[in-house]
Parts: sequence; structure tokens; C-alpha cells
Amino acid sequence: MPRCRYTCGLPAHGRRGRTSVPPPAERRRCPRRFRVLAFDLPWHGTSLPPEGWWEEEYLLTSERYVDTVMSFVHALELDRPIVVGCSMAGSLVLELARLHGAELGGVIGFSGASTVEGRFQDWPLAPDINSNQVVPSWTYGLMAPHSPTAARKEVWWVYSQGGPGIYRGDTYFYSNGLDLRGHESEIDTKTCPVYLYTGEYDYACSSEETEATLARIPGARGGRMPGIGHFPVSENYSLCKQYLLPALQELARSRNAA
Repeated sequence: MPRCRYTCGLPAHGRRGRTSVPPPAERRRCPRRFRVLAFDLPWHGTSLPPEGWWEEEYLLTSERYVDTVMSFVHALELDRPIVVGCSMAGSLVLELARLHGAELGGVIGFSGASTVEGRFQDWPLAPDINSNQVVPSWTYGLMAPHSPTAARKEVWWVYSQGGPGIYRGDTYFYSNGLDLRGHESEIDTKTCPVYLYTGEYDYACSSEETEATLARIPGARGGRMPGIGHFPVSENYSLCKQYLLPALQELARSRNAA
């Protein structure tokens, strides 16, 4: 049974404020042949910050993120799992494929690219701003206006649950901590197949940025998804699965043929 491991960050940035469990089964069915594994990053969901957290500023680096994910893979002794990520994890999967491709069965990224600029800001720390309202409202606009209202409101609510500075610290990785421009060709898609998709309503990581990244990774597949925004797994799974499930099935076939 192939392991389909959701990176902490699905469907958003670690589902701040509650545990990172897959959403209701009727909205998120995954083929039975796959086993979905998910966990919270430290500082996220039900995972507390590390000891002495108040002594340092929280900034998620590429090194820390990669090490956390691969430590999880090694601890569970997973055999070439398929890694799926969205938003900042949608970019992370590229670095995982580049550095640890031989240990993975493939990666699928939503809303990711070689680099994503403009999301790391200091204003969430400003004392005159209620970040628990402003941050979710800022991210709310990244979704397609016709995605189901209940799903979009759930994304808003999840973002409202974050601890002080956590969203800012996460976006440090997304916009400052990862820049693979010029290194895309180091990803061997024959060893670790790559799929990247971005919705047309996403203006944080545009579909054009994703397509430009795909063009620089020989053998990578994916592209623009009409009618959806930045959080496809969360905001409109019925549409997202039209891209996710075929990619999973293709990765499972290539994994079994290896």
C-alpha cells in the first residue's frame, strides 16, 4: 500500500490552532490503496512550541522544514512515500525532491514554485493590528470566489487560530527561506517524479510562476487549474481531486514499476 504523506502545511500552513487531520471524509476521500499520514509542525495545531520558545524569534527555515519532514519519514521507516503539500508545503516538495528524491516515491505540490515573493511581512506583529482577524482575511482573498462558502469560511477560521507570529514565521520560509531559481535542473524526475499545480485565482503564487518552474524541471508535470484558488485541497476538494487523484495513481504505477 503506497504511503501518501501530507506534509504539515496541508491544506494550509499546518492548520494552526488544531490538529492537522484530513477534513471530513465525504469531502476528502482518498483511494483505499493509499494510507494518508499527517502531522503537526512544532508551534502548530496541537504541537506545542519547543522548550524555551520565548527565547528566540520563530522563523521557519528551509533546513528546519526539510529536517522535520525527513525525520518523520525516517522515524516511521516509510518506504518511498508520496509527499503531497500545499501552499508553503507546495514549494517545500521541490526541495525534498532535490535533496531526498531517492527516498521518495514522488511529490505533488499545490500553490508552489521555485520562489514565492511578497508574503513575509512584519505587520502581523504590530500591536495595533488584530492578526487573528487580519491574517485570515488576507488569506481568504486567495481563494476562488465561487469555491463553496463553508469550505472558505473553514480556512478563514483555521487561520484565525494561530499563535502570535506563527503565520509570519511560516511565510519566512515561503518567501525568504527557499529560492530554487537556478537549481531546478538538480531535481531528477526519473528518480522522484514531480507534479505541480496552482489555481488561476491564486495571486500569492501565481499559476504563471508555477508553470515557469515546471518549464525548468525536465520531466515535471502539472500547470494551471481553472476555477480554483490557493488552497485547492481545502476550498474545493471536488475540483482539486480531478488533479490530485490522477497524479497519485500515476505515481503509484511508476513506483510499482521501479
